[in-house]
Amino acid sequence: MTALVIIIFNFGGAFEYGGTNGTVLIDGVAYEGAGITSMAFAEYIPYSNVFLTIAVVLFAVSTMISWSYYGLQSWKYLFGRGRVADLTYKVLFLVFVVIGAAASMNSIWAFSDAMIFAMVFPNMVGLYFLFPVVKKQLARYLGAINSEKES
Repeated sequence: MTALVIIIFNFGGAFEYGGTNGTVLIDGVAYEGAGITSMAFAEYIPYSNVFLTIAVVLFAVSTMISWSYYGLQSWKYLFGRGRVADLTYKVLFLVFVVIGAAASMNSIWAFSDAMIFAMVFPNMVGLYFLFPVVKKQLARYLGAINSEKES
């Protein structure tokens, strides 16, 4: 929806796509990310700044809760389900929340991108070892579909 609002906002040629470093010029002022979204929503929705503030806060809180939960489940799988392991994860998570709140947006994005890239390697190893299982299950599934079509 955000992308659609920005595209509709730009029908009048408010800015040129592909600005430098993710910024665009609107009336001589450089905007990026949420600034572009705010300008686009303000064009069509009265009091959109309140709406966007609430939406961003809710999105940020729900993202932190879900990532914390997924991270905790992974941590428990790797390090066991003890109270010490649980507390260690929660303290580390809170430390990173404080670091993230104090760091610049560019360093946060760079770190996030690096961590997502780092997840590629264990996933690729897992895919490599699970390929025979997936191939076998796919053949079984396709065989079941073909046998249903024949009957």
